Amino acid sequence: MKRHITALFLILLFGIFCVFITINGKSKAVLDVITPTKIKIDTKDGNETICIENVEAFSLEPTEEFFNKYSKELSLSKSDIISLGYLTQEYAQKTLQNQKVSLHLIGKITQECDYGTVKLNGIDYKSLINNSGFGLENGKPFDIDKFKKNLETARKLNLVILNHRSGKYHTLTCPFGNTAHDKIIIPQKQLPKNAKPCKFCHEQKPKKFKLKKGVDIVKLPQIPQPALTLSDGDIKVLYTDFTKQLKPNNLCQVNVCRELVNTINSAQSTLDIAIYGYQEVPAITLALTKAKNRGVQIRFVYDKYFDTTRGYYKNNDIIINLATNHISDKTANQTSSNMIMHNKFLIVDNKKVFTGSMNISPTGLSGYDVNDVVIINSKEIAQLYTKEFEQMLNGKFHKQKDKLNLPNKFILGSSEVEIYFSPKDKTATRVTQIIRNAKHYIYIPTFLITHKDIADELIGAKQRQVDVRIIIDANSTNTRNTKHALLRQNGILLKTENFAGKLHSKTMIIDDEYLVIGSMNFSNSGENKNDENTVIIKNQKLTKAHKDFFLYLWTMIPNKYLKQNARAESPESIGSCSDGVDNNFNGKIDKQEAACQ
Repeated sequence: MKRHITALFLILLFGIFCVFITINGKSKAVLDVITPTKIKIDTKDGNETICIENVEAFSLEPTEEFFNKYSKELSLSKSDIISLGYLTQEYAQKTLQNQKVSLHLIGKITQECDYGTVKLNGIDYKSLINNSGFGLENGKPFDIDKFKKNLETARKLNLVILNHRSGKYHTLTCPFGNTAHDKIIIPQKQLPKNAKPCKFCHEQKPKKFKLKKGVDIVKLPQIPQPALTLSDGDIKVLYTDFTKQLKPNNLCQVNVCRELVNTINSAQSTLDIAIYGYQEVPAITLALTKAKNRGVQIRFVYDKYFDTTRGYYKNNDIIINLATNHISDKTANQTSSNMIMHNKFLIVDNKKVFTGSMNISPTGLSGYDVNDVVIINSKEIAQLYTKEFEQMLNGKFHKQKDKLNLPNKFILGSSEVEIYFSPKDKTATRVTQIIRNAKHYIYIPTFLITHKDIADELIGAKQRQVDVRIIIDANSTNTRNTKHALLRQNGILLKTENFAGKLHSKTMIIDDEYLVIGSMNFSNSGENKNDENTVIIKNQKLTKAHKDFFLYLWTMIPNKYLKQNARAESPESIGSCSDGVDNNFNGKIDKQEAACQ
């Protein structure tokens, strides 16, 4: 009898253990609470972002739609709503951070996150946040009494925006406070002792900003971020804003990455890829795999360093394994040449071209770097790109290529488009011609300028009273043959950027008329050695939009960098000491860098 009881007891224990394992196996650890309705959880495949379905709550960064709705419905100021968001964030972190939750995905997926419901100890998170007084339902607080108490507490917080870099603090509605990129929102009593009030929002009459005599710069203290995607007929232009993304990631959340996925997904028969290299972003790998599985023929051309220790792009094999044909410039030439295959273009079904300055990597596809992309729907232009692509696929790279004696000028709706390939087309000759004819302004966001003829033409334009302004990457002031000092000496306004990511564009915007975009740096190597492509678009709508983006970047970079050069990895470059990137290529990252210690 005792044996039977013991056996039953052991079976019962085993059953309980199995149930525990089953339940625990379905639970997920919450790694981060991004907002009260968005969390990061730990999965076998890595971190996953979850948007919690059917939960509406206050947040620290309310949308304009949310503010308009609840400021009117509940008679709340913007400061009230943000302060309630502060308390809601505290509650969500206290409730979910580092906790095990059960997750049920509902099948809704966006580039931002997967949607699902979350339970904590068997209780629906929606019920928890609603009953806390922070949740909203049908346009009203779920628990009105607790909401009133929360509002009373929120108003006593006296929250301010602290800008770590400047050491100034602002009111929650101060336009200067909201432009700070390393800002935090904290109660005023928690401010550091050396924090100073912003004169604009804490004084009745702020001092007027005075320009030094003879310095012509943009005077706007704040410019709203312009649209980062614009179309006109068969041409779409996209750019990325590194002032908003201070760390690279592989989540494919920004416009250029989503557009690249859409471009790959649109391929039905052929996909030709000519890129500097591939550093994996899972959404791109998935799109390429799906293309392969539906019968798309993938052909791949890429650069391969002869010095293998300098391999920045380590995932070329992913595309190689999907491709029917592939070749690198070094495979073809078996040379230690310093010439590179620097293109970044894709051709889809011989009718669409995706090109620009963006490398296919987390730094490019996350918006961490500034890049420009143009997508052109044109069979004629796609066929021209295919001719160039097939030269390389057949082993002709760099100076071994033949000049394509084919038409390179096209009319697409209201746009005139010109296509140039380095090193055979002498692209800088056409660029200098456009500069020479400029009458009003030339704005250049670019990685570097080392090309002598281009620099000379810019100086000539300045001398005939053309408004010339340039932003270059912080690293480029140390580049051999850099012309930044020469340009400044000749009165040209030139800023070095001061953000973590690279200003990786190779772009010119001229007279609300011409837009130059492509992979070619404004250098001798870009014109005469490397495999590159450049697109020149004559289109007023697209050029004006890009001018607005340039002026936005210009305003976001302090005027002191008209004379000083920001160091690429230092507190001067916002985010560079905590982004996990070797920004100045010296082998040291973040706190390993002396300037960041």
